[in-house]
Amino acid sequence: MRIPLYQVDAFTSRVFAGNPAAVCPLSEWLPDATMQAIAAENNLAETAFFVAQGEGYLLRWFTPTVEIDLCGHATLASGHVVTKILAPERRSVKFETMTAGPLEVTRDGDLLAMDFPAWPTEADAADPRILEALGGIPVQSFVARGRTLAVYDRAEHVAALRPDFAAMRRIPGANAIATAPGRDGVDFVSRYFAPNHGVDEDPVTGSSHSVLTPYWAARLGKEHLKARQISARGGELDCTLRGDRITLAGRAVLYLEGTITV
Repeated sequence: MRIPLYQVDAFTSRVFAGNPAAVCPLSEWLPDATMQAIAAENNLAETAFFVAQGEGYLLRWFTPTVEIDLCGHATLASGHVVTKILAPERRSVKFETMTAGPLEVTRDGDLLAMDFPAWPTEADAADPRILEALGGIPVQSFVARGRTLAVYDRAEHVAALRPDFAAMRRIPGANAIATAPGRDGVDFVSRYFAPNHGVDEDPVTGSSHSVLTPYWAARLGKEHLKARQISARGGELDCTLRGDRITLAGRAVLYLEGTITV
């Protein structure tokens, strides 16, 4: 069987930056074990698979080790593949998902905008073991949809973090978003760590901004925010809070087009 493969750098306007995602359009679903094996072989943070359904598509995401419930950069990459390559006459595409509901991607020139859920922080206290494993104690910490949110005073503190990933892997489900105020036109910065999902540090993470956008919108008193993820590759996102939904916008660039044989 020959399967199309596109590798797209998401949340960036140039190759070798942003977050690379593999995108595999399918005529029908493969066995879960096969999709997981393809994601492991690709060895990227996520591989997206989608199957046509009516006017839209069913969409699923796999890291090298597990299927996940929401992925922003691979959704952006999938929207890029549909509206730029497979159906360039289209300006929007709706993806139905198994766990995150419908997600729509709309193109305006080179900018792709995604409709995503907003996940406000909860009353539960963050696990102190996760905060210790991050390697720098935050000034505040929260939990949102099982994700630890660690807030620091300065972007330099976030950039300096060197987490103990082995310690995090010993905590079931541990993952963490580290964030701080930005500067020079950037409202906030972040990094995202998910070693239990097979990704020690994700270069640019759309789903973490489902947590970050409502937090920073409330803290800064503004609905439209400029965000930067300060991983080694780095990426930029435009975030807008719309009640219980957010709009995440960014650019994407095709790096590779090929065929998988399985």
